[in-house]
Amino acid sequence: MTVGSEQIKSVFKGRFLIEAESLQQKLSQIRAIIFDWDGVFNDGVKNENGSSSFSEIDAMGTNLLRFNHYLVSGGNLYTAVISGEKNPLAFGFVRREHFNEIYFKIRHKAKAIEHLCRVNNLKPHEIAFVFDDVLDFSAAKICGTRIMVGRTANPLLTDFAIKKDLADYVTAADGGNYAVRESAELIMALSGKHNETIQQRMDFSDDYKRFWHLRNLIEPAFYTTDENVIIQQTPP
Repeated sequence: MTVGSEQIKSVFKGRFLIEAESLQQKLSQIRAIIFDWDGVFNDGVKNENGSSSFSEIDAMGTNLLRFNHYLVSGGNLYTAVISGEKNPLAFGFVRREHFNEIYFKIRHKAKAIEHLCRVNNLKPHEIAFVFDDVLDFSAAKICGTRIMVGRTANPLLTDFAIKKDLADYVTAADGGNYAVRESAELIMALSGKHNETIQQRMDFSDDYKRFWHLRNLIEPAFYTTDENVIIQQTPP
């Protein structure tokens, strides 16, 4: 499935802040995707333990996106979560989905981006970042592709991000309504292999089995800060 500019804009109802072809070019360089947690995988509401959940709809989106990258590049897509909070449900998610890393209780998220680039031999322009709020802006400023989760409650904040060139696309869905899945679908569509990805996953193809085996070998690393220094921590 090769998607042209007019077609992609007719299918996806979010705000394209650059042309679809330019976004496609940016995404062709991506080796990693990093997600904020609160307000991205959920609506940001906490339970009595201070944790916020995720949707299986979004979880499947991340898995399909990683398989799509495998089909396009032949390798694994680096995946991580960066959160300002300590969230047990996020820990469970990255373990179950075999993400590479989670950074938690990180206040200055650009420092986490710099750290993961150094540890994993990545460059900022090779990172797609999915985010939603002001705490994420320092990281969005340095990442190659920036997808901001839309939310009607903060139009001025969104306008600030647009004027400061901190986003390339703003989702139509908010964090409580599958913004991660929208982001994944958009990236897959722009890869030119959306339908192939879905077909092979449906058929549980040999390519999918190989991808699944490699994905499940990944054990996430856990990082946090100690006196403003990022340190690796035994999994909570």
